[in-house]
Amino acid sequence: MNKNQTVASNPNSLLRAERISRTYSDGSVTALDDVSLDILRGQYVAIMGPSGSGKSTLLNLLGALDRPTAGEIYFENQPLSSWKNLDGFRSHKLGFVFQSFYLLPTLTAVENVQIPMFETSLPSSERVKRAKDLLEAVGMSHRANHMPLKLSVGERQRVAIARALANNPALLLADEPTGNLDSRSGAAVLDLFDELHQNRGVTIVVITHGQEVADRAERVIWIRDGHVLQDGESHDPPADFDSFRVHAKRETRA
Repeated sequence: MNKNQTVASNPNSLLRAERISRTYSDGSVTALDDVSLDILRGQYVAIMGPSGSGKSTLLNLLGALDRPTAGEIYFENQPLSSWKNLDGFRSHKLGFVFQSFYLLPTLTAVENVQIPMFETSLPSSERVKRAKDLLEAVGMSHRANHMPLKLSVGERQRVAIARALANNPALLLADEPTGNLDSRSGAAVLDLFDELHQNRGVTIVVITHGQEVADRAERVIWIRDGHVLQDGESHDPPADFDSFRVHAKRETRA
């Protein structure tokens, strides 16, 4: 996407960013600069870039965890700035998967999965049933009553994915979901994402710096220095991407 170019509204658009920027420290650090993109329903998108590129900042903005300094983000063609209750928006529309899982250590797997449902009107019996169904869907029904410390890191991430799906979100946002996993556990999580996308039609956006993660997506957005360098079906990086080394300001970027 070229600088100053906006994204035309698409009726199939789920999440759209129009010329968003994010600056910090009174404007002295620019983490994102004039970024525009459109995530369509049912897409599996990887946002690829090195540490310090601005990709986690972009995820925070797309997930309404932060607000852009300039520009606008639209969900189902409605501006996020018009939403009065962003907590409710995130709870009902989005599912988050993080590198560090963030499971509550004093709750069992099935109890952790129910946490997002507390924002809904579901009775307790239905919450438990849905949580058990989701754990079965991610291959964790046999560990439903185990505490997180009794689970392997790969199992914890599967529980975290089940929790992210608790309220049947329109969009799943994942930030380095395999970053803390060994290669076998990481591949199993990526297989699960493939199943969610192909068989359930879940829209997925994954932030990563790993080529093996990006290769699973149908679309790859390459980001560097807060700019989108390439956006499309190609899994090959831009010509100078491999030789890039993050500059001094990498320490201040998300």
